[in-house]
Amino acid sequence: MSEGGRPAAASGGAGLDRRLLAIGSVVVLGAIMSILDITVVNVAINKLSVEFDTSLETIQWVVTGYTLALATVIPLSRWAADRFGTKRLYLTAIALFLAGSALAGTAWSVESLIFFRVLQGLGGGMIMPAGMTILTQAAGPQRVGRVMSVLGVPMLLGPIFGPILGGWLVDDISWRWIFFINVPVGIVAFVLGLRILDKDEPKPTEKLDVPGLLMLSPGLAALIYGLAQVPKHGGLGHAEVLIPALGGVVLIGAFIVRALRTRYPLIDLKLFANRTFSVSAIAMVLFVVAFFGAMLMFPLYYQTVRMETALSAGLLLAPQGIGAMLTMPLAGVIADRYGPARIAQTGIVVIVGAMVVFTQLGADTSYWLLGGALFVMGLGMGMTMMPMMSAALRTITRTDVANASTSLNIVQQIGASIGTATMSVILSSELANRLPATGSRGGLGAAQGVPPEARATINPLIADAFGSTFVWSLVLLAVAFLPALLLPRGKAPEMPEVAEDEKIPVVL
Repeated sequence: MSEGGRPAAASGGAGLDRRLLAIGSVVVLGAIMSILDITVVNVAINKLSVEFDTSLETIQWVVTGYTLALATVIPLSRWAADRFGTKRLYLTAIALFLAGSALAGTAWSVESLIFFRVLQGLGGGMIMPAGMTILTQAAGPQRVGRVMSVLGVPMLLGPIFGPILGGWLVDDISWRWIFFINVPVGIVAFVLGLRILDKDEPKPTEKLDVPGLLMLSPGLAALIYGLAQVPKHGGLGHAEVLIPALGGVVLIGAFIVRALRTRYPLIDLKLFANRTFSVSAIAMVLFVVAFFGAMLMFPLYYQTVRMETALSAGLLLAPQGIGAMLTMPLAGVIADRYGPARIAQTGIVVIVGAMVVFTQLGADTSYWLLGGALFVMGLGMGMTMMPMMSAALRTITRTDVANASTSLNIVQQIGASIGTATMSVILSSELANRLPATGSRGGLGAAQGVPPEARATINPLIADAFGSTFVWSLVLLAVAFLPALLLPRGKAPEMPEVAEDEKIPVVL
């Protein structure tokens, strides 16, 4: 049943009815606010590193801390949705996101900014899962692909308007407004959610895996922190690298052992015995690591090598969002009718082809070539992300849907965190190998501090560092094609009608 007691199956026909579209508009507005924030901040990374006089491997925690917080609260979201209801959870998430946004805009140091971004991520991490639950319950299981396409709208708008909005705010107003801008949008989302969403029906829930939560989240943070220190210390042998990294590995290992033994684990690892789920998850992780890592580098290239303003960099990134806008709405429908395998595989091939251009970056590479490659990459992204998600869910039994979708979202956010951190570390190392360290910002500081008279000599070296980093993204994307070959083909099997007293599982 839906939240308001309406049978989900009753609205499970071929189309998306008016009620579902109204609910979808509320969910999409909140999701836009959360996802837009990621792309807005990406284009401001260069400005923030200068503002706080810090290194790339430190300032990237403004992004990584946010995505790690997202991964942390996803399992809490599922538990809270059962315990308190999805409407209360959704409205609470928006309120917490607004508080984090307002505080981030007042940050006085890089440490305070990272802390407030984590707080913002705790709210943002609950917005998408709660919204996904609300939409899935309202739509019923037969329209998963189309519902995924509705939820993909923020992913369409984010890459187009996020960098442009962020660039304009950074250049013409203040970097603080990339956070303050969320306040009016969030207020509108909160009011609409209060009026449109159905009344909650809280119900008893399973026990929250608190020990697992205390192992996985700190373990990931420690591992990523340790790896982020590699450029600073020139290798893996320094204590500041080894101690947190090994501590993180131990905590993650302990989590895995416990997850295989406990009844209600934070991530149900037994789900990976399902072949389709496991290959979909593996393909998604490889794709997300490569793609989100690349998203951090695009605006940095335009600003440090081509000396573009933040606004110009945002405009130059728009072709990617336009490309995704053309293909993503169709991807869910095609995946529902013909299976996700071919469209996801095609999408990866398209992205790999576009990524080749970025591995050959120079200091004077044609903007038309770069814009065309970004457009093609967007086409591929639109064909890849949603089909992978629907592929992972459609062979899972009804009783396991909640655990499967929760686990999938956690894996996705962890992949985004790892991708952002890893690519920033690789880029810092590549820059440090080519340029002398300057101040506290290492290779990035040297790239930003090159005097105008030396640009002609140094810029090719900086561009080459970006190109070498993009090679890693290319390799990961190519590897992601292998598990994508095993995705299911053909139309999804019909699912039985839902009885009046049978609730659709919470999907997070």
